[in-house]
Amino acid sequence: GTLQKFVDDLFETIFSTAHRGSALPLAIKYMFDFLDEQADKHSIHDPHVRHTWKSNCLPLRFWVNVIKNPQFVFDIHKSSITDACLSVVAQTFMDSCSTSEHRLGKDSPSNKLLYAKDIPSYKSWVERYYSDINKMPAISDQDMNAYLAEQSRMHMNEFNTMSSLSEIYSYVGKYTEEVCNTVAYTTKVHSVTKTLYHQSLILFLILMEKLD
Repeated sequence: GTLQKFVDDLFETIFSTAHRGSALPLAIKYMFDFLDEQADKHSIHDPHVRHTWKSNCLPLRFWVNVIKNPQFVFDIHKSSITDACLSVVAQTFMDSCSTSEHRLGKDSPSNKLLYAKDIPSYKSWVERYYSDINKMPAISDQDMNAYLAEQSRMHMNEFNTMSSLSEIYSYVGKYTEEVCNTVAYTTKVHSVTKTLYHQSLILFLILMEKLD
């Protein structure tokens, strides 16, 4: 239909390692390699598990939210009609990242039927995307640290640091006991906390790079 080209372009842009001259952010390669390393470390060889991990940490955690809520990124108003349309696109996006078979019947919801014939093609794009990233040269810790430092330098004047610190101070003052208990607990699970921190930082950098 009328929107098909735009949906195709969106999916192609997201699931491409070098779309129209735009190179893959280093953070994505670094994060996916980390997930593969963890799978190897714990003897997880099921490709569906690795696929699901990658889908959950980037497309389903980050891109679905942006697709459904463009007002988070752009200064726009999202009407109820627009919201319904974007929900259909987001559902199609989620189905494309799934490894389970896409079965439909007469009782299937309309938002799953609209793009049913396109799902197999989109699934192949996702699989190719993950495969292409896997084949790329590994990113060293030194290169990643240099990349993070450069991104920090590039965006250092885009945020009001004092305002952020003030908000943090107010929050900590209100929930001092809870924060202290959490810090004590996370000290015991430092490796997990470090992993979550890296994921959050990587997702933030992906957004900033896409907006440049």
